Amino acid sequence: MRLWRSQPPLAVSELQGMGLGQAAAELRGRVSPLLLTLTVLVVSAAGTAVARAYALRRRLVDEPGARRSHSIATPRGGGAGPGVAIAIAILMTAERSEFASVVLSLAGFLAVAAIGAWDDHRPLSASLRLIVHVGAGVLLAFVTFEPSTQPMLFLAVIAMAVVLINVWNFMDGIDGIAASQAAIVAVAAAALGDAPLALAVAAACIGFLPFNFPRARIFMGDVGSGALGFVMAMLAARAAARAPSDGLRLLFPLSPFLVDAGMTLLRRMVRRERWWEAHTQHLYQALARRYGHVRVTSGYIAAAVVASVIAISMPSDRPGVTMASLGVWYTGAAVLWLIAQRGPHAAAKD
Repeated sequence: MRLWRSQPPLAVSELQGMGLGQAAAELRGRVSPLLLTLTVLVVSAAGTAVARAYALRRRLVDEPGARRSHSIATPRGGGAGPGVAIAIAILMTAERSEFASVVLSLAGFLAVAAIGAWDDHRPLSASLRLIVHVGAGVLLAFVTFEPSTQPMLFLAVIAMAVVLINVWNFMDGIDGIAASQAAIVAVAAAALGDAPLALAVAAACIGFLPFNFPRARIFMGDVGSGALGFVMAMLAARAAARAPSDGLRLLFPLSPFLVDAGMTLLRRMVRRERWWEAHTQHLYQALARRYGHVRVTSGYIAAAVVASVIAISMPSDRPGVTMASLGVWYTGAAVLWLIAQRGPHAAAKD
């Protein structure tokens, strides 16, 4: 089953006649992409403000500590605002013939957001979160590729969902970095052919950013970082389903997060550290201790923008060229990561 077939998905055909799907399709036809994008931006900002008031009332606050990169107590859970806005965008941009499949994708998105919200209120075990992440990845894979005829792509989508959910969680450690990176990836996805959904995702991130950058008044929390990671996987899966080369090209703007998270994880595993526990050994955290959050987030934005330009410039009909370019780009980024981690700024606190 794939999200973008012209015919209704066979495995869940009984959902095709549901009233909600018809209503969403009708509304989608009446709402312009610009109006949808503006609506999502407003919903995201308003939702973040509501989430901040709720977090302050419930004392959902992250205190400074050795395993955190902030210096003052800050409420968390603000990612609920963009999460609601993105859920609306997913529904409103679905074609009527796709709606049953989109319901399953949305279910995965909401499951990741819900387990994150639960964890923001009361810490959960890593194994329980992983089970939910894998289940969400299965739903996304199920509506993107046929498991019987495309088993490798099916498994790749599951792995990608689990990886990006957790990467966005790991990398959401300084002001503005997670939302800004997601916005840039979404804009790149839109340029590769996934507007208006991708533009709406970018708008949801932009609606959150004034509360989180340049000085955080609320953190995204697991409810937001996990949900953003899932929707990044969703955009990548949609791109790959349209054309494999598009899926590959989207790996360029994802590289700042993937390289930092991947290299940090690898180093911790080599050192036989408890790699699944919270820490401050990512490059962005080491840099933030020396240069501050604004400069580091701005630097990662610049890297993602350059990567996005490269992605958009890649020929769509030559996947071999794209793969070779990705190899060069990721190798260069890994080398830069190693050089930067050996600098005088990189003393880690764990």
